[in-house]
Amino acid sequence: MSKTKSICPVCHDVIDASVEKEDGQVLITKTCKDHGTFNDVYFSDAKVYDNYEKFRSMGNGLANPMTKTVKGCPYDCGLCPNHKTPTILANIDLTNRCNLSCPLCFANARKSGYVYEPTIDQVRHMLEVLRSEKPVPCYAVQFAGGEPTMRSDLPEIITMARQMGFFQIMIATNGMKFAQSKDYCRELRKTPLSTTYLQFDGVTEEPYIKLRGFNAMPYKLKALENMREAGLNNVVLVPSLVKGVNDAQVADIIRFAAKNVDMVRGVNFQPVSFTGRVDTEELKRGRITIPDFLAMLEEQSNGEIVKSDFFPCPAVAPMSDLMEAWTHMPQVKFTIHPHCGTATYVFVDKKGGLLPITRFVDVAGLMGAVERISNECKDSKHSKVLLAEKLVREVPRYVDMAKMPEGVNIPKILVAFVKSGDPVKVLSEFHYKSMLVSAMHFMDPYNMDLARVQSCGIHYAIPDGRVVPFCTYNTLYRSEVEKKFARQAVVEAIQKA
Repeated sequence: MSKTKSICPVCHDVIDASVEKEDGQVLITKTCKDHGTFNDVYFSDAKVYDNYEKFRSMGNGLANPMTKTVKGCPYDCGLCPNHKTPTILANIDLTNRCNLSCPLCFANARKSGYVYEPTIDQVRHMLEVLRSEKPVPCYAVQFAGGEPTMRSDLPEIITMARQMGFFQIMIATNGMKFAQSKDYCRELRKTPLSTTYLQFDGVTEEPYIKLRGFNAMPYKLKALENMREAGLNNVVLVPSLVKGVNDAQVADIIRFAAKNVDMVRGVNFQPVSFTGRVDTEELKRGRITIPDFLAMLEEQSNGEIVKSDFFPCPAVAPMSDLMEAWTHMPQVKFTIHPHCGTATYVFVDKKGGLLPITRFVDVAGLMGAVERISNECKDSKHSKVLLAEKLVREVPRYVDMAKMPEGVNIPKILVAFVKSGDPVKVLSEFHYKSMLVSAMHFMDPYNMDLARVQSCGIHYAIPDGRVVPFCTYNTLYRSEVEKKFARQAVVEAIQKA
């Protein structure tokens, strides 16, 4: 059993919590003096929990935190001195307007009664704050909402982000505007947009009717068709995973992605979070944890992809050590909490079969070797020569060269990764030969673990200069921030109507 801090789902006070194993699961239990005891599944498979815990990697936080420690986590968010991981991926909500009214929406778009839409100067300020993080500035930003394509200046904002030094620039969209206009797809193709995260809940109409309020499937297919024609060929499908709605389509969604691997670079599953008040039975019926997702995929794929193919986010932290040893400069480190997310790379063969990277790479062994080589070479005057030599000599030990997919050479990619002045480009070339299949389990008031919050690497930038972890923003801060920075003229017009 381990002790942590959480919040009461009713009053949001910080309370003690315990994380303990029971009947092969890991549970989080907490008691509020005013609202009673709450019990929830933290991880549905204790063995997976323990395996992921081995990869825990603690970050050092920011050298220039934006806020001070006054009230304690999670009420000093901004980032405060207690936060362990810098911004690996920043979210900036460009608007809370939307062209859909989905029954399921953690952003509560269109239902708030006010319009939150930062000016382009406010967006610039948020980007400046992210780029000023030390010792490593943020390099990846995702523009979201609401629906970011509601902004007519979205192309200008994307271009501005690249000019300010962001390598990865993404948008999270429902795809409606892409489906409705080929010209719009062509317009965004002219910008430095890196990736389009497309809401994609299933391969039949039923999930869309339940989650989006209508059959959006034809629009998803049309959006992909238009994007392909325009050359927007870096798409990640994002299913919101809800038990009894689309949990039986996990493997089918991945197979759909594989059939469109010329443009679909990944699938990022997001198990539903319970941000509203729910009773215990509803929580137990609806909760999907990361091991649940892995079990679904293993069963539905008939073992083509299995639990052991996946690794937690900090498993790739040694890659940052490798770059630091090569460049002698601080790098972004994936010190996200090991129980926040999981991922694997899947290659698609000529017949459409799925080949996880673990079938030809000993991933854990390789990352261990990379970490060891980095430590051995980082203080050497001849670190670059030593690194290259050791990688060429030792990496093949962890790779079955005979089973590697055609056109993929892992040792060569690793050497190119450290030698390149643009590692993002090298990894992009790797991605074009594979799909990243991942799941991020965002927290809600019932399963909130403040230790996870402090290691969060996915943050929201907000207009007042603060940077807030994803789960605390959507649980505690979103409504407050949006109301504070709502466009007053629009608010008054709504109130008079």
